[in-house]
Amino acid sequence: MTDSKYFTTTKKGEIFELKAELNSDKKEKKKEAVKKVIASMTVGKDVSALFPDVVNCMQTDNLELKKLVYLYLMNYAKSQPDMAIMAVNTFVKDCEDPNPLIRALAVRTMGCIRVDKITEYLCEPLRKCLKDEDPYVRKTAAVCVAKLHDINAQLVEDQGFLDTLKDLISDSNPMVVANAVAALSEIAESHPNSNLLDLNPQTINKLLTALNECTEWGQIFILDCLANYTPRDDRESQSICERVTPRLSHANSAVVLSAVKVLMKFMEMLPKDLDYYGTLLKKLAPPLVTLLSAEPELQYVALRNINLIVQRRPEILKHEMKVFFVKYNDPIYVKLEKLDIMIRLASQANIAQVLAELKEYATEVDVDFVRKAVRAIGRCAIKVEQSAERCVSTLLDLIQTKVNYVVQEAIVVIKDIFRKYPNKYESVIATLCENLDSLDEPEARAAMIWIVGEYAERIDNADELLESFLEGFHDESTQVQLQLLTAIVKLFLKKPTETQELVQQVLSLATQDSDNPDLRDRGYIYWRLLSTDPVAAKEVVLAEKPLISEETDLIEPTLLEELICHIGTLASVYHKPPSAFVEGSRGVQHKRLPGSAGSGESVDSPDTVSAAGVSEAPPAVIPSQGDLLGDLLNLDLTPPTTSGPPPVPSSGMQMGAMDLLGGGLDSLMGDESEPPPIPLRTDTPQSPQLSHQSPSPPDYSPTELGGDLGGSPAMGAAFGAPPAVMPASFSAPVSGGLDDLFDLGGGVGMPMGAYSPPKTIWLPAMKAKGLEISGTFARRAGVIQMEMTLTNKAMSVMTDFAIQFNRNSFGLAPAGPLQVLTPLSPNQTIEVALPLSTVGPVMKMEPLSNLQVAVKNNIDVFYFSCQYPISMLFVEDGKMERQVFLATWKDIPNDNEAQFQIKDCHLNSDAASNKLQGSNVFTIAKRTVEGQDMLYQSMKLTNGIWVLAELRVQAGNPNYTISLKCRAPEVSQCVFQSYEAILKN
Repeated sequence: MTDSKYFTTTKKGEIFELKAELNSDKKEKKKEAVKKVIASMTVGKDVSALFPDVVNCMQTDNLELKKLVYLYLMNYAKSQPDMAIMAVNTFVKDCEDPNPLIRALAVRTMGCIRVDKITEYLCEPLRKCLKDEDPYVRKTAAVCVAKLHDINAQLVEDQGFLDTLKDLISDSNPMVVANAVAALSEIAESHPNSNLLDLNPQTINKLLTALNECTEWGQIFILDCLANYTPRDDRESQSICERVTPRLSHANSAVVLSAVKVLMKFMEMLPKDLDYYGTLLKKLAPPLVTLLSAEPELQYVALRNINLIVQRRPEILKHEMKVFFVKYNDPIYVKLEKLDIMIRLASQANIAQVLAELKEYATEVDVDFVRKAVRAIGRCAIKVEQSAERCVSTLLDLIQTKVNYVVQEAIVVIKDIFRKYPNKYESVIATLCENLDSLDEPEARAAMIWIVGEYAERIDNADELLESFLEGFHDESTQVQLQLLTAIVKLFLKKPTETQELVQQVLSLATQDSDNPDLRDRGYIYWRLLSTDPVAAKEVVLAEKPLISEETDLIEPTLLEELICHIGTLASVYHKPPSAFVEGSRGVQHKRLPGSAGSGESVDSPDTVSAAGVSEAPPAVIPSQGDLLGDLLNLDLTPPTTSGPPPVPSSGMQMGAMDLLGGGLDSLMGDESEPPPIPLRTDTPQSPQLSHQSPSPPDYSPTELGGDLGGSPAMGAAFGAPPAVMPASFSAPVSGGLDDLFDLGGGVGMPMGAYSPPKTIWLPAMKAKGLEISGTFARRAGVIQMEMTLTNKAMSVMTDFAIQFNRNSFGLAPAGPLQVLTPLSPNQTIEVALPLSTVGPVMKMEPLSNLQVAVKNNIDVFYFSCQYPISMLFVEDGKMERQVFLATWKDIPNDNEAQFQIKDCHLNSDAASNKLQGSNVFTIAKRTVEGQDMLYQSMKLTNGIWVLAELRVQAGNPNYTISLKCRAPEVSQCVFQSYEAILKN
């Protein structure tokens, strides 16, 4: 008879009966009673009152009864900790039982009783079991250490259990090794800095030996542990790959995915021209394909992982397109995932096959699937240029079916095709316009409006079409409203005479009648552009659009690297890093692939040592222009601070600062130095806000701008500005304190003088209403200066000068006001030197050394951009110790090395070295190999980034070779340009 009978009774007064049965002398009766107790416990009845009676049943040789009692104990120990202590003696006794199964059972239960009071009693039995002669007991004890560590980490460390666990990695039994690895990995995850799994070639060898013999779950633990190891070189990498490859043919899909993870990671270190590399690529495809013959849920997990693998290495599955063709009985989630991978694998070789499939899918009954199939056709057109024409004709065929949702998706993707291939397929616009009335989804309506606005000159009745959308303007979604506003402004700029009323109507609707701030702001911007400078409006609104990229939904490279390191886990299914969904993200480590460009050292290798002596913190990597919202929120709210000596008040000069990102200059910086902070002034006249009542945009008068900016003493005084202060280093004479600055090179003495490029015209008089600015940058006594020549070529006097920089790659900002102390008369020229600091806001520019500047005077605000030589940023303490140089050069990945040729340079190596030292490029060592001088040099940028160089000079050869290594490889090109300029100057 089965045990189901124990779950069917619902008698009252059952507890008393059970109590009597538990104390019975008959073993069978006792066992029956315990089974009934467990059954009641399982269905949620409270049987904790029977605790002492059940614990008494522990004294038995019957394994089945013992298991049942232990089960009860695990469940109720937490609510009855005092009673649980009664069981400790039995545990201790059971741990010495001659039967290994009972010893293991006792250890397993000990680990599951999460009661602090009991843990210290369990240390001795656990220590014995870790050294037990039976491997079954040892493997159970290994897992128990991890459980105990979770309850009381300090106790486990004090008792030396972690060292015993490490010893178990060398155990003769593969299952003990696997469990020891699993326990150590678990503990290491909650203590990421503990370096418990000290992986070295010997340990790895032991793990690989155990891999062949342990159970499938043991193999997964070992493979996951291997994935955290960073091999020393490509030979070790290849050797590990060879020993892991047989796991690809395992029946358990989890083992296969763990093996794929290890191989994907170690392949990064193999040279692509290696024969083995090609063999490995071929071996990876069949196991992945086999995973797709499992049940749908497993297929989905496999597909999500394959999606990542294909983004990293499409060549693995490039010949396996047919496997991803959709079957009629696939669930929708599998269909959509297969579709995604088909597009990723689409290439010129297989595009005909793919398009035929996609056209078939577009006639399916599943709406979501059809939509994605239509969108996929568009993505193929963008990805494979040769197929674009065929894709467009397929889309037109689908539009002819007149199925509403098919038509709408087709219009959305055709818009993208127009963006990718301008002036090629516009002949289909007439067909699209026929379907205007059937569009009811915001995305399709917005796409159609964009097409009408963009190609208004080719559509005779464009104004009528857009007017028809305008009738229900307030009922449209924001996406459609914004698109309609832009389209009508485009139409007006193309056909101004016929559409004046239409543009006024839409601007009025967007600015006066709308509550949406995005729409209102865009309306006001267009209104101002059109009313002040129609030519500029045309340049802005009808500017040439950049072509859209091939793959728009690729995962960002660093995230992809991290996800590849998590293949076979939930992260690879969610396509999110563990920190995004693990609660509290305790101990979640960010992993990266080894040897990938840009990574100074592999994050998951505990044994990489940073070069001593070099700044331990990683250099500040230049942020990209991504977080624009953050940029705008942070914009000029507080003055930047410069560290240094306490500030000395100079004249009552106010430093101006203008907001380059906005049209008005609404931010004021009173001070550029650290103490004392100047509170934001409430009496400063603010730039007028755009009025929501009046549709015509206000103009800024020079006086209002003056109130915002200040610049000359007269203006500062007029607005009650607090005196600005300059860092002492700019006003103090260069002596005494700076003498030792030049001695950092180890007794080199005064350098030859830093290179400064000749002045060039930055702002021609034609563009600045008569003000011409030419200039250059120089580094003098450790201070970066912007040296400018201002010439007034207008007929009127110029006063009230102020300057501000936009965010830039290295945080350059004025360290004081623009000192134009007297009015600039017509035809007068003056020289101005503006000291700069490097503590301004940072944003990566293109090119890196680009600087956007705004200069204001009493006439207007003028904008220009210029480029500074990166050598201005080389600091005086950029000389590295020899040993540190050597360690750092080895530590920076080879992918970060860039090589350049400097042509037509006729200096010998000593002259070159002296010249470079004048610009803070320090020679660490020099050696001569076969008549070629090799100079090893270092320089350090103001943001802490070190650049290392090897300059090769051959006597009689005017061409030098320079190799640059840096943790931020994007600066290498600029450093090379500075080398060239300094040496040829």
